[in-house]
Amino acid sequence: MTSKVTYTGELRTRCVHLRSGSEFITDAPVDNQGLGQAFSPTDTVATALASCMLTVMGIKARGMGVDLTNATAGVTKHMASDPRRISKVEVRLELPANISDKDRKILEHTARTCPVLLSLHEAIEKEITFYWGL
Repeated sequence: MTSKVTYTGELRTRCVHLRSGSEFITDAPVDNQGLGQAFSPTDTVATALASCMLTVMGIKARGMGVDLTNATAGVTKHMASDPRRISKVEVRLELPANISDKDRKILEHTARTCPVLLSLHEAIEKEITFYWGL
């Protein structure tokens, strides 16, 4: 197993990564009967996209001798109803300005082929923006 998720009541879960013991909680969002005091399960999906993109870019950049330290990604998740689901995820990646055009193209392609992006349903709109000006 990769992780264990326990429902702790009051629309919350405790999620534990079994190998490391690292954990986080989720909370139902305010617009769905929760307190909104932590990531919701759908927040974690949208956030995982940005985390995955930065991770695979970091792996590729390391091999290219490029430093992406302090690169960030802003994430906006949009929900639809009937059925309730993620309808759109916007990711704005802010990356160092001192990267060559050639390396930028390679890194952008790498981000657009990350496992999470390739795993998201095709009905979810994905708006990915790269800002090379950090």
